Parts: sequence; structure tokens; C-alpha cells
Amino acid sequence: MKLTYLAIAVLASAVFQARAYDGTHCKEPGNCWEPKPGYPEKVAGSKYDPKHDPAELNKQAEAIKAMEERNRKRVENFAKTGKFVYKVEEIR
Repeated sequence: MKLTYLAIAVLASAVFQARAYDGTHCKEPGNCWEPKPGYPEKVAGSKYDPKHDPAELNKQAEAIKAMEERNRKRVENFAKTGKFVYKVEEIR
């Protein structure tokens, strides 16, 4: 019996804590993001602006183009020979 009361007390405490304060002030449901004090309204041009290098951002696009080219060569070779060769260097 004591165990049941203890379980109920623990559950009630957990429910109360979960419904208490979550640290946010939501403007509307689902929009609860708050900047830390001192964080600017506009990030561009501030010290928080990441200033990404266009060459770094382009790396993934270049890697995808290279992957598609390798896959094209593999498919062409498979259509010609009927044998799949993984290593593109081995395709003649």
C-alpha cells in the first residue's frame, strides 16, 4: 500500500514539474524561440554572422556532380558489357 502511495506521489510530482515552467515565453504555439540577452535582431553583419566562404558551400555540390558522373560511367559500362564494375578506374 505504501508503495502505491509513493508511486502516485512520484507520478504527481513528475506531472507537476513537466507542466511547470519550461524556460520559454511562446509568442504563439510552436513559436517559442527566444534569443539570449544581447543577441541581435538581425544576424547579418553582426559578430554572430558566420560569413560562409562560397567555395566551402560549393564543395557538396561539386562532390554530388562528381558522384553522378561516376555513376553515369558505371551505368554506361553495365549497359555495354552486362557486368557491373564499381571502380571507375577499371572501366575502359
